[in-house]
Amino acid sequence: MLLNRNFLTGILLIFLLLGALYYSNYLSYSFVSVEQEELTAESRRVEVHVQSHELHMVAPDHLKYDQPSIVSGRNDVVTVTPWLAPVVWEGTFNPVLLDSIYKLQNITVAATVFAVGKYVMFLKDFLETAEQHFFVGFRVHMYVFTDQPDSVPQIKMAADRQLTVLPVPSSKRWQEISARRMELIQKLIEEKLRNNIDYIFCLDVDSKFHGRWGTESLGGLIAVIHPGYYRDNRKRFPYERRPESRAYIATGEGDFYYCGGAFGGMLQEVHQLAKTCRTNFEADAKEGIEAAWQEESHLNRYMWVNKPSKVLSPEYLWQDFKARNPEVHIIRFSGVVKNYAAIRPNVE
Repeated sequence: MLLNRNFLTGILLIFLLLGALYYSNYLSYSFVSVEQEELTAESRRVEVHVQSHELHMVAPDHLKYDQPSIVSGRNDVVTVTPWLAPVVWEGTFNPVLLDSIYKLQNITVAATVFAVGKYVMFLKDFLETAEQHFFVGFRVHMYVFTDQPDSVPQIKMAADRQLTVLPVPSSKRWQEISARRMELIQKLIEEKLRNNIDYIFCLDVDSKFHGRWGTESLGGLIAVIHPGYYRDNRKRFPYERRPESRAYIATGEGDFYYCGGAFGGMLQEVHQLAKTCRTNFEADAKEGIEAAWQEESHLNRYMWVNKPSKVLSPEYLWQDFKARNPEVHIIRFSGVVKNYAAIRPNVE
């Protein structure tokens, strides 16, 4: 009887041991499976992240170009920000190499321009010079916002380049025209561009192209240094200085003064910028506040907090009335000379 009891006890212990081993293996398998799923999901996130931020730049095999150097180059200007974003000047990039890399990516670039009221007079020069200099050889889609669709000039465009006219209401105040740009850019991205555009630039119509503006300007979030303030101390920047405004930047803060007339980047980055600036502008308006330079003030606030991944030098938006400074070897895009009293619906 005792023997049978010991035998049964042994059998029971064996089953308990086997059960423990099975459960241990099951848990190990479960943890490995979950971990593997997490790794797979993380890999997918990393893949999207890499594609979104252009960290994987493939050049064509056997492409010939000049040997790069890290010990010689521009020594008259700063070519990198304190947060390690490139500052693009003539002589800091190889256009053949960059164009070859982005050709393989088969990118499409959009550009928005607002021609409202008398500003429609600048549209012909803008579009014609863009055909000569703006992303030549790439797919480009121009979007013209205007209150005078019948006045948009017919421009002969190269293959893979097109223009879409988007009607908008006119305004009695140029400040309102400026302010609404962020709203319209946000909606354009949400309603028309999400699935077929890689990059977008938002440009002033009262400007024209004089030189190459191409793949060297691409990146996540792109800002352009304002030509009127790039040599000044930041205490002179015309930031919004009232703390009650959501565009506020205090004295002693800020990096550079960026143009409202030229900015861009990857679609999702510009969408976030436009959405944030619009939200902050509208919140200010409800409290009776209009920032010093409308959308430009809110853009500068946004880019002080959300650092641009690439900064374009004043070559990318000069001013025709200014003499070229020695460090500016080429003018690529420039605001034309104009009489604001004659073209703006109101001048304050």
